[in-house]
Amino acid sequence: MKNKIFFLSCFICMSIGAFAQSISSSPYSLYGVGSLYESDFGVLPSIGSAGIALPSTTFINNLNPASLGSMAQNHFLFDIGGKALATTYQSSSKTEKRNNFQFSHLAFAFPVTKNSGFSVSLQPYSSAAFKISNLKLPISDSQESYYLTAAGSGGLNNLSFSYGYRFGSKLTVGASGTVLFGNTVEDRAFLVNTAITTIHKKTDYNGLRANLGAQFKIDSTLTIGTTFKVPSQIKASKVQSVAVIADEVTTSIETDKASDVDDYYMPLEIGFGISKRFKNNVNMTLDYEKSFWNETGQSDIYGDFVNQDRYALGFTYSAKKNVRKYWDRIQYAAGVNFDTGYLEVDGKRVNNAAFTIGLSLPIENTFSALNISYSYGQKGRIADNLIKENYHKISLNLSLDGIWFLKRKIE
Repeated sequence: MKNKIFFLSCFICMSIGAFAQSISSSPYSLYGVGSLYESDFGVLPSIGSAGIALPSTTFINNLNPASLGSMAQNHFLFDIGGKALATTYQSSSKTEKRNNFQFSHLAFAFPVTKNSGFSVSLQPYSSAAFKISNLKLPISDSQESYYLTAAGSGGLNNLSFSYGYRFGSKLTVGASGTVLFGNTVEDRAFLVNTAITTIHKKTDYNGLRANLGAQFKIDSTLTIGTTFKVPSQIKASKVQSVAVIADEVTTSIETDKASDVDDYYMPLEIGFGISKRFKNNVNMTLDYEKSFWNETGQSDIYGDFVNQDRYALGFTYSAKKNVRKYWDRIQYAAGVNFDTGYLEVDGKRVNNAAFTIGLSLPIENTFSALNISYSYGQKGRIADNLIKENYHKISLNLSLDGIWFLKRKIE
């Protein structure tokens, strides 16, 4: 037991170090607090990130806190993951390729009673890593244009505490409390005629959010689920320096001036899911989520926040002919998802579509598994002020299961 605790503590410390270096280089992270980060646990990336109705029996399901009410007794679950991305960015004038590796998440969960479970997870919420050169933009109420050069880094982190409870054999409910914190650093230069205005800004964010969920088992093969993410306000403050360069003369307007800025608002989000098992070895999961970004009343200088719809469909298959044979215990998965996006630029949506395939490779005779998935997707489109992203993504999630607090039967 002591060796397990020591190993786990060292693993967490190393993972947090990797977490601090995770990045996303999407140009759409210019908006708001950055691009929202896709971070799913266990087998979820392999099935199109669908799983609102899946219980946490063999892995930690971060999509619905109610799933924790289905945890097996004496099982301690630990999950860590990462992604490798190869992305091609296309505009109307050029193409660029970038590769990077991103830390995905760190989480653990354990049963509290025979009817309840608890989990803690740390993952990115958004990433604001971008670099843009000489982007031509129109000046409002004018025929003139200006040029933007910008670079940014940082983003928000998501620390969640979740609890799920099972009532009887059919209904489970759950709740999550999330702490959002982090900062973004931006350097922007605006060229108007022959004058350049430079802005260096660091913005700090912090806030809380609640998430409620429920799952109902209709019969042994069919489960439905729902989630409700409460709207919240994320406090923001900034330190900013502004200078103007004209005729080779630099004039300082502000130097490290601290001030409050408009808070960031997170919308009401409602999700529904269905999980159906066929012939004991095929499982289908279907999700739909609605995010009411338009109701937050916020906008960005370069675009608008609009209501978002997300659809996800996934399938898993496992032969399970002979549990003693390793290859019969491998689980195969595939999925698709479509997201209308929450940004609208020049009247055009920044949507995202992807398909995934994956494997769940069991480790020993426990719930432990190495989940591997491949995704191909497209985000955005080629237009005047839009960029199309074509990406290949490989996700690795290591789900570890430890059976704790059991007395030895043989000394």
